[in-house]
Amino acid sequence: MSTSVTSLTLDGLDKLSSHARRCVFWEMDPASVRVSREFSSFYDPEFEKEAWLSMVMLEWGSCGQVALVDDKPAGCALYAPPSMVPRADLFPTSPVSADAVLLTTMRLEPIGDEYGLGATLIQAAVGDLVRRGVRALEAFGIRADGDAAASGVPSATAARECSPQECMISADFLEDVGFEVVAPHHRFPRLRLELDRDHLWKADVEAALERLLEVATLSLVDIGERSVVGAH
Repeated sequence: MSTSVTSLTLDGLDKLSSHARRCVFWEMDPASVRVSREFSSFYDPEFEKEAWLSMVMLEWGSCGQVALVDDKPAGCALYAPPSMVPRADLFPTSPVSADAVLLTTMRLEPIGDEYGLGATLIQAAVGDLVRRGVRALEAFGIRADGDAAASGVPSATAARECSPQECMISADFLEDVGFEVVAPHHRFPRLRLELDRDHLWKADVEAALERLLEVATLSLVDIGERSVVGAH
């Protein structure tokens, strides 16, 4: 199987998983969603999500990284300036720092989880933001509440309805990939990852090593095929 991570584009929204294409947990104010559901027969979350993504990409640039396995959606990481994220001001640990971009979504399909693409998506997001001169990446994490277990990274096999448990990122996962808590809270801590040129250097080196490994693997396969042909 082949894996890849690329920046999200306007003509590549089909690379998002079905939930990610419809989830407006971050992109619409909760009151607006409630009113739209109750009083409008034309409410379409997929349309609202596409409209939000289009707006952010046209005004700010690419706002996500998508992972593919054999050209099929395997996961995504979405991020944007907090001023463009309606829910960013509604947490007990708000607001996001003025110099930071907000990581809103970190979601994996089962195949993406199997290949451990969560950290790879974060690395790709960091590389993109460092190149654009962003100083920090922040996120509102979620911790388990009583008997409710917060999963590491939301999976496409989970419930399809939007909720904090379904649409937020585990604080444990964020800490595992280098984020540090800057605004503690028992349920919704805000975490921060400082960005610098070291992150870009590491991302470029890792990408180069991955390319070399792919070339070496293909060469070995080619040698093996030639050996089989020669044997006949």
